[in-house]
Amino acid sequence: MTQPIQTAPSADMFRPPINRAMRTLDRAFFQKDLNLAAACVLDQKKIATYQKELSRDMLKVERLPPIRTVSSDKLASGASKGLLLKPGVRIDDESSWSPKLRNLVEAHQVLVTPYRLQLDYNHWTYHDIMSAVLPESEQEEIPVGFSVVGHVAHLNLRDQYLPYKSLIASVLQDKNPTIRTVINKIDDVGEENEFRTFRYEVLAGPDDMNVEVKEQDCIFNFDYSKVYWNTRLSTEHHRLVSKFEPREAVCDVMAGVGPFALPAAKKKIWVWANDLNPESHHSLVHNANRNKVSQFVSPFCEDGHSFIRTSASRLLNSNRQATLQPKVSRSARNQSPSRQRSLRETFKEPKIFSHYILNLPAAAITFLPSFIGLYAGHEHLFHPHTGAKLPMIHVYCFSTKSDDNKAEELKICKEISEQLRYEIRKPGNEEMEIWDVRDVAPQKRMFCASFRLPMEVAFRKVDAA
Repeated sequence: MTQPIQTAPSADMFRPPINRAMRTLDRAFFQKDLNLAAACVLDQKKIATYQKELSRDMLKVERLPPIRTVSSDKLASGASKGLLLKPGVRIDDESSWSPKLRNLVEAHQVLVTPYRLQLDYNHWTYHDIMSAVLPESEQEEIPVGFSVVGHVAHLNLRDQYLPYKSLIASVLQDKNPTIRTVINKIDDVGEENEFRTFRYEVLAGPDDMNVEVKEQDCIFNFDYSKVYWNTRLSTEHHRLVSKFEPREAVCDVMAGVGPFALPAAKKKIWVWANDLNPESHHSLVHNANRNKVSQFVSPFCEDGHSFIRTSASRLLNSNRQATLQPKVSRSARNQSPSRQRSLRETFKEPKIFSHYILNLPAAAITFLPSFIGLYAGHEHLFHPHTGAKLPMIHVYCFSTKSDDNKAEELKICKEISEQLRYEIRKPGNEEMEIWDVRDVAPQKRMFCASFRLPMEVAFRKVDAA
């Protein structure tokens, strides 16, 4: 039902009608008719000029274009382009007009005429609609934060908003055209299984969790209900991959569907990518093929603790190589086969990893003991016997949060030291970095601790038992 016509200027004039009892979305309820004035421009060629000159009189409301087709029986053609005027400008009160508007009317350049502005549900934003239906007591924290994974919007609603979950999801879906499915998480990630998946309920749209995501020039396909993916880590994925150099070897111990592995492989980096979740492993293999980087990706589905050790020894015995034909111009394609072969570039897989990634923040630090004695008996492969350095370890973890993170840095270094049974200190260590990744809760922050594996740890003799 259309709301009563508004005639006087008001702060609420352009806001949607209020219905705090609504629980199921009624789009037809959100309608408003507003009686305004418009300045009909008689010479259509001058409308852009008058738009600038009448800026004091013109309506300036977000998402409301000021230029409209205006009908009037005073116009020979019956209709003309005009400018919407702000509510304070009244047709029957010339004192409400600016001097410029008055002069243009007197010069018969414009005609001030009534205009009925009709607003409906499509005009207002998600926030506008929510402000009109949620209780006033819940207005300070209207649910606006959600993750978008392909066509799925992932909410994590607080208890006080659960009675409005269907309403919230419907409006969210309407106002975001790329979203087809809206879900709400009903437990913490990894609460019930080790694969960091979660239970959810569908609030709007089909229960279709097979999504496609684009990140770092790669396309990822996966079933979001069966694997772990966090859109908010895209910046972190890019940051870490930017540290890797072409022809290096990287061991991604908890690779998931490949957010580190595939962009790295696109840089001609050899990646051994492991994940314990068979669904993640399946998607990783598919995505490596789809992104044409399978030559540089070795996928595994093993326990991370043992994979750290076995991957290092297996790489020592690997003789893989990849031969790539560079992109050539159309004219170069007519060159002789021997000439084309000479343009091919061969990449040989290194014998040692330059980086290890452990992206399992809740438990990754507990995997560090697997690095003890990792290269025992192979000291000759590294400095000072060769130019090779021991690998960098990038381990993700959770900690508390403070303004300067100093206390957290000390705590993280202490936890790493305890696991390695060797003191790791940040001060004075140029290769030690503790990166503030993101806040995950009011008092919880995610960090990435990067450090070079110490010789005293890598070469330590470990009893066979």
